[in-house]
Amino acid sequence: MLRQIVFAATALAVAAPLAAQRPVPVAATAKVAHVTPYAGYMRFGSFLTGPFGTSVRNANGPVYGAQLGLKLTPNLALIGNVAYSSSNLEVGLPLIGGIDVGESSLLLYDAGVEYAIPMASAGTGRTSITPFVQAGAGAFTARLKVGGLVDVDATSFAPNAGLGADISFGPSLGLRVMAKDYFGKFDFEEITSVEIDGVGIGGLKVNNDWSHNVALSAGLRLSF
Repeated sequence: MLRQIVFAATALAVAAPLAAQRPVPVAATAKVAHVTPYAGYMRFGSFLTGPFGTSVRNANGPVYGAQLGLKLTPNLALIGNVAYSSSNLEVGLPLIGGIDVGESSLLLYDAGVEYAIPMASAGTGRTSITPFVQAGAGAFTARLKVGGLVDVDATSFAPNAGLGADISFGPSLGLRVMAKDYFGKFDFEEITSVEIDGVGIGGLKVNNDWSHNVALSAGLRLSF
């Protein structure tokens, strides 16, 4: 019996420091809420396409925003997001590329759910990595300006999906990197009261397209 007690005590003495060094997943240590101010780059799709490969789109440009999360379970959270981007308005022409014709700004706001993928061990020491996926829906308000002649805006529905990873430096601080796709289209009918999609202009067809607008971002994740 004495030998068994000594053996058990020795095993505990060896295992304790090893367990203390093992990284703990972010999902297990995260607090009830987190906020992430972020900045990045947004790649826009075309919202009007015409014949011979012509298009109208926002030029790719910077995006700024903030995301708030509220945990429902250790791995599932409700999220809310708001972001802003401004760039040039481009007409795309075959061979020539994009020609600036005005200015464009975009305000995005959405809500959804986020699932942190549980990992037994990822990282070393106090640093750990937790991948996640998001899905939700919201809207964007786009404003287009062309010289002093055109100044219009419209609000359109936009579902979205994203994926990324949290790199944790402790229970309350980390780095969040993310790619998020907003799928929507500029609602010209709201402005003109005329359905543009599929309409022939001068015998040529113009489509008001749904487009993929992808934001690549990084930000400081603060948990509390």
